[in-house]
Amino acid sequence: MRARKTGIGLHSQCRVQRLQKASGLPGSSLHAKKAVLQTGLAAKIRLRLRPLRDSPEPAFFVTDDGYLLTCYHVVQDAGRIAVRTKAGTFSAKIVKSDKANDIALLKVAGKFPTLPVGLSRGMKLGESVFTIGFPNIELQGFAPKLTKGEISSLTGVQDDPREFQISVAVQPGNSGGPLVNLYGNVVGIVAARLADMATLETTGSLPQNVNYAVKSSVLNVLLESMPEISAKLIEPHPAKDRPFEDVEAEAEGAVAVVLVY
Repeated sequence: MRARKTGIGLHSQCRVQRLQKASGLPGSSLHAKKAVLQTGLAAKIRLRLRPLRDSPEPAFFVTDDGYLLTCYHVVQDAGRIAVRTKAGTFSAKIVKSDKANDIALLKVAGKFPTLPVGLSRGMKLGESVFTIGFPNIELQGFAPKLTKGEISSLTGVQDDPREFQISVAVQPGNSGGPLVNLYGNVVGIVAARLADMATLETTGSLPQNVNYAVKSSVLNVLLESMPEISAKLIEPHPAKDRPFEDVEAEAEGAVAVVLVY
């Protein structure tokens, strides 16, 4: 009965107590209990699209001399990294990473098509976006796959301002792919989705296409911290209608495959 009065079930209370013990928070405050529970849930239900070793994941070029962005979890703990493009396969190295925001900047030698990194702050709820990736190559093949959707929310899990919630269908093989608007500007990087089983356990229902992308404002912070690289970035496209086939072709040309070993 006491558990019902607080609004936290017996199972949840046990989880709260475990989290409190690990965090050192006091046990007497109901607000503290709820805060700890929410913190634990955010980590549990936000599932990164973790790749299998030797499976392809996307990245995209932001400068024509070989700098490209992907998710940090794609290259985390990699012994060796290779990037495959239409021009061939190239050895890559990590130039800079931001583990907290799940982004990494790679470098390969050569000349490549690029995508402009735009401003995420101008995005609106319901605005159309798409990504290109390489999901489930064993079943779907190695050709790039495009999926389209909308901005479902201007914030991520528990209103995280660093992320968009998107209805673009994603799965392993989409981590690190660009989230592109209809003008052809990168407004985010595909990073995560709600975990099915953890969400079912927590809420009693399965999530329906609830996915997340790190905003381009976060990407720009990383890029602009290196003036020698930010000076090479191309200007975003103006907010003018373009034929979608042109926007898609430009994005496809700038997307590469990351292989980690």
